Amino acid sequence: MQVGEPSITARAAAAFRAAHQRLEGGRVFRDPLALRILGPDADHPVLAAAFDPGREAIRLGVAARARFAEDAVAAAVGRGVRQVVMLGAGLDTYGCRAPQRAAGLRVFEVDHPATQEWKRDRLAAAGIAVPPSLTFAPVDFERQGLADGLAAAGFDPGRPAFVSWLGVVPYLTRAAVLDTLGFVASLPGGSGVVFDYGEPPSALPPEQRAIHEARAAWAAEAGEPFLSHFTPGEIATLAGGLGLTVAEDIRYGELAARYGGGAGDPSAGVGAHLIHAVRPSAR
Repeated sequence: MQVGEPSITARAAAAFRAAHQRLEGGRVFRDPLALRILGPDADHPVLAAAFDPGREAIRLGVAARARFAEDAVAAAVGRGVRQVVMLGAGLDTYGCRAPQRAAGLRVFEVDHPATQEWKRDRLAAAGIAVPPSLTFAPVDFERQGLADGLAAAGFDPGRPAFVSWLGVVPYLTRAAVLDTLGFVASLPGGSGVVFDYGEPPSALPPEQRAIHEARAAWAAEAGEPFLSHFTPGEIATLAGGLGLTVAEDIRYGELAARYGGGAGDPSAGVGAHLIHAVRPSAR
């Protein structure tokens, strides 16, 4: 991981989103800015693999994950939510193209200050305008909490919000995960969150466990070791104890088929889940 740049996993996700636009025409997830913001990273020796025709199943899985999250955001906006937090935003472009901006939506991107500075330089180089509806909320989690960082950026904790939190949870400690879910649970009714998590290796069949361990070794070598795992029942119980209700928990292997991407590769997201949880409104 390079200091001041998005993590290699965040940049890989951006590469797969961009490659999906070029090779599959964005049939699962449309992002007209994905290729532009990727820019020179398309030639990175590791990230260029996303454009390999043989990686279609992985591309479709990453695209379906983004589609799932943005569909959940759209549903929240339809319920009247007007604040969206992109937590660990990386090279995500939602804030620059959110179709709900005309409805008064505010998007807050949360990331490390140095990473955000790098991203803003990349946006400028790509000629991608930062709309007034997008606010960068730089947070150095070693020195500042999420709530304080958002408040400093103008976020209103007294109004409902939706949090998109992709590709981050497996790399956090369990305590950090619960702290963030606690923040979401502290928001008014109608708020919600989408995040992904991984099952513990011990819960996987032997052949899937071997794939998981190989990927965990790669992540650790890149300086991003897996730090937390949850079973579906465990995460539902933990979320419920905080006041959140799990609206849906879906395995990665089932995502692509939902959006017309085909059956996908069952090994593409071994043990990985995507979860949508909500803060119920008071009756």
